[in-house]
Amino acid sequence: MLELREHQLSVIDKLREGLKEGHRAQLLYAPTGFGKTEVAIYLMQSSAQKEFRSAIILDRIVLVDQTSARLDKYQINHGVHQADHWRYNTSELIQVCSSQTLEKRQDFPSIDLLIVDECHITRKQISEIIKTNPKLKVIGLTATPFTKGLGQLYSNVVCGSTTEQLVINKWLTPLKVFIAKEIDMTGAKKIAGEWSADVVTERGMHITGDIVQEWIKKTYEIFGKPEKTIVFCAGVAHGQELVKQFAEKGYNFVSVSYKETSDFKKATIEEFNKPDSTIHGLIATDILTRGFDVADVKVGVSARPFSKSLSSHIQQMGRVMRPHPSKEFSLWLDHSGNYIRFRNEWEQVYQDGVQELSEENIECTKKEPTLKIKEESKCPSCKALWVHKAEECAECGYLRKRKQFASLAGEMHEIGMNGRQAIEEKQTFYSELLYIANSKRYSPNWASHKYREKFGVWPRKLATMPKEPSIKTLNWVKHRNIAYSKSNRNRRVA
Repeated sequence: MLELREHQLSVIDKLREGLKEGHRAQLLYAPTGFGKTEVAIYLMQSSAQKEFRSAIILDRIVLVDQTSARLDKYQINHGVHQADHWRYNTSELIQVCSSQTLEKRQDFPSIDLLIVDECHITRKQISEIIKTNPKLKVIGLTATPFTKGLGQLYSNVVCGSTTEQLVINKWLTPLKVFIAKEIDMTGAKKIAGEWSADVVTERGMHITGDIVQEWIKKTYEIFGKPEKTIVFCAGVAHGQELVKQFAEKGYNFVSVSYKETSDFKKATIEEFNKPDSTIHGLIATDILTRGFDVADVKVGVSARPFSKSLSSHIQQMGRVMRPHPSKEFSLWLDHSGNYIRFRNEWEQVYQDGVQELSEENIECTKKEPTLKIKEESKCPSCKALWVHKAEECAECGYLRKRKQFASLAGEMHEIGMNGRQAIEEKQTFYSELLYIANSKRYSPNWASHKYREKFGVWPRKLATMPKEPSIKTLNWVKHRNIAYSKSNRNRRVA
């Protein structure tokens, strides 16, 4: 039986409110791990109970199969609108549709509710269906609504949750990011604002050995052994070379691309999905970017540079953030430069989600960060991502030299408190946050995130002892909540 979580039920209510306000085509933004498919199934089941017809459109056969299997799990009758599918039955009130089949057959089923999965991938025929059927209710689902033209199709955005909220509530795992040796894209040719695939592949080949060595080093340092991994490579040839070099070191990595048959890819993913899989990792360019959900994957390797596609960057990270009982966090090894390139945009989406469809949210070619910014973005000692404004590395504890200022000629003074005082004040602040979290029945992780918001680092080595908060701390929390509410209100009004 399908039962939605509290945050999913809240989204249903928001979508219904939007419909009452006259929005017949709405976009549901929610990060990977929110459970957008469950929300879609719930809506289609509700429509069927009222004798209304509904359909969900998916742009890959593997996603069609996954959604059909999910409906079977909940014992919900449905038909599958896909070429030569054994479940083809247009009389069912719920239809699972392949977008490619719809485009080839030109026989879109008569429905009352249309749900478009991964709606940021706009397809001409689907867009025409939405525009030319004014009585059709439409809901688009996406974690990355950054495509030009979405605002012309959808008049209302419902923000299901932020990535930060899902991490705090453990519906997603946090990322532990390391900035590794980067593929050099200096002077590389671009096509429509994105680097040429051929050039990316050719340049990626130069650091194949570094990718393999870094993976071996970090997995043993952090996990003590190899863990399930996804590698997003620069191109097919790059993937094949990675398979070869991993094999030379004794590790079984398998490349999946358009060159392999559907049966091979299906069998490979089924094997990789097993808890005791013989495959250490999968390597692909974009096949695994969307709709690939193996929850116990602990390591992601980014080796496909993007100049423009924030969507692809976010989708790739989402593949390793799925929660699993064996995971406290996921490891992200960045050889592409994407994390620093898109850092500001990602951190804004991570904290605030997406509240509206505007020109500011549309993807555009990113200006390449300077060498200084790249160096300052990682720990000089362990190469972990350096948290903004942090005094020390959250991973290895490396201390950066504090800024100094001259008060008298020849006399220098360090800015900030002495070490003991700083530690005591940080412990007090953290303890007071824990008290607030307990009294408000927040997740215990709320205190850690608020601490990080103030100091730029996680509360490492601090005692979890709640303490009644001071007026100063209460006011700080109050002002942060007011600022957050204002930012959300401004986005809605703008």
